[in-house]
Amino acid sequence: MTLKQKIHQHYSMLLQDKIDVFRDMIIALTEDSKNDAKGSAGDKHETALSMMHIEQEKLNRKLQEFLDQKALLDKIDVHHNFQKIGLGSLVQANGMWLFVSTALPKIMMEDKTIIAVSQQSPLGTHLLGKEVGFSFKINETQYLIEKVE
Repeated sequence: MTLKQKIHQHYSMLLQDKIDVFRDMIIALTEDSKNDAKGSAGDKHETALSMMHIEQEKLNRKLQEFLDQKALLDKIDVHHNFQKIGLGSLVQANGMWLFVSTALPKIMMEDKTIIAVSQQSPLGTHLLGKEVGFSFKINETQYLIEKVE
């Protein structure tokens, strides 16, 4: 398995775990609201149900963010080798390893620090469509693209 495939698999599992956790939280909250509805009455009950509904909306929004990130990650063909940087490229620049996908936590893989960058991020927008040898500057830092996979 290549480094890019391992990175993709790791991030895919990470997102799936988060999706599962949020789905479980939403199910638990739904069950709690059903149980609360059976045994309560009055203003206190209405306030509790309203608070649960607000919390459920927050959880649903966060779940949708993770589902969108997972859908984007699922579009990546990890077997494709890039000449020009695009979605799914693994880029080495200034000794850093950047995985062009969606904004995700930094990870360690094969003694390398991997930073997942979104295509919409300042760094991501500068990388898209570029090739090895391209140099650019962001916030006083000069970047040189050393390798693209």
